[in-house]
Amino acid sequence: MKTCRLLLGVALATNISLTAAWAEDLKIGAVAVLEGAFAVLGEDGMRGVTLALQEFDYTAGGRNITLITGSSDASPDSAVRATRKLVEQDGAPIVIGPLSGSEGLAIRDYAKTQPNATFINGVSAAQDTTLRESAENFFRFSTEGAQWMAGLGEYVYSEKGYRTVAVLAEDYSFPYTQVFGFLEPFCRMGGKAPQDARFYVPIGNKDYSSVIAALPDDVDAIYVALGGADAVNFLTQYEQAGGDLPLIGGSITVDQTVLGSEGRARDFVIGTPSAGPISDTWDDPRWAEFVAAYQAAFPDGFPSPSLFAHGYYVNTKAALLALDKVDGNLSDGGNAYRDALASLSFETPTGMVALDERRNAIADIFLTEVIEGPDGNLLNSTIKITPSVSQTFGLPYEEFLKYGPVSRENPACE
Repeated sequence: MKTCRLLLGVALATNISLTAAWAEDLKIGAVAVLEGAFAVLGEDGMRGVTLALQEFDYTAGGRNITLITGSSDASPDSAVRATRKLVEQDGAPIVIGPLSGSEGLAIRDYAKTQPNATFINGVSAAQDTTLRESAENFFRFSTEGAQWMAGLGEYVYSEKGYRTVAVLAEDYSFPYTQVFGFLEPFCRMGGKAPQDARFYVPIGNKDYSSVIAALPDDVDAIYVALGGADAVNFLTQYEQAGGDLPLIGGSITVDQTVLGSEGRARDFVIGTPSAGPISDTWDDPRWAEFVAAYQAAFPDGFPSPSLFAHGYYVNTKAALLALDKVDGNLSDGGNAYRDALASLSFETPTGMVALDERRNAIADIFLTEVIEGPDGNLLNSTIKITPSVSQTFGLPYEEFLKYGPVSRENPACE
């Protein structure tokens, strides 16, 4: 009897201990680029995290949420350092982030070394983060860069009549993903993007004079996949140089983080077609509610939420919804929590989102064109919505892999 009472006492004590462990305040980490050329992007991403937490009153699964932030400079090493601190020193079992494409690949690999932690993307959008060598504890509810291009290649070929384009992009995994997503359908329809008309520059490039001088005259348009200060610098310098070729925008090239900047280049980008996970003018109550909440919370923010605010918001909301499903209980190393994430389907400001078997989002994508809004702000106006875009664009997984990894040369498109 004494032995039974002792075992019962141990069991009760253990149960009380585990209950206390998941009833305590829960730390959630968030990593974004807050240094360098993409800092303005990361700042808006963090606004998205805050919006989701405010919506849930900083509570999920019966637990109070404490947010701990980490800063990177868009390099993989800095993202891993920031994330490692949040997980291994601060004790955050859930981390939201990162922002930049190559950062996401690095965090995916780090996630494999931390099986009891859960990593939920910020807005990092390199294709291979989830398509190849995915990590079972890394989730992306914000789609990726090739998905963001859905409908754009076909549109500029059929509606704009473009047949040959030059390419200008930053030299890392996310722009490769965007270029692939744009060029694959464009080239399949008969378009060309010669290798000698493709220009790749490092993040933080300030002087585009040599690139502008080298741009060929015998193309119909320039596809530009630059972000943040890089996009602003190029657009300003191209306009000052008298450039007159039409532009086709990568998702972050005509995002609010660029359109919201001051300068003459604002007018230069009016009429630029693009595509991505949001549209500033989408006439839907879900989007209108999100915009109103953003503007009320951040009067010093952009006229409309950027795709970075949207992506971080969606991923943070997923983190909180899944916590509700497991009553905040992570005592099994987060296994039940990750099962809840994998099966999650929910409404976002831009429609329903769900995950595929590699934990990558399936969601609607917007084809847009830059316009001047009624108050003088530049906005992306909705042309068309492509519903439920998957990472393989409807192809079987093994068949899609035959395209090969994204790179400077893929697709050849000569």
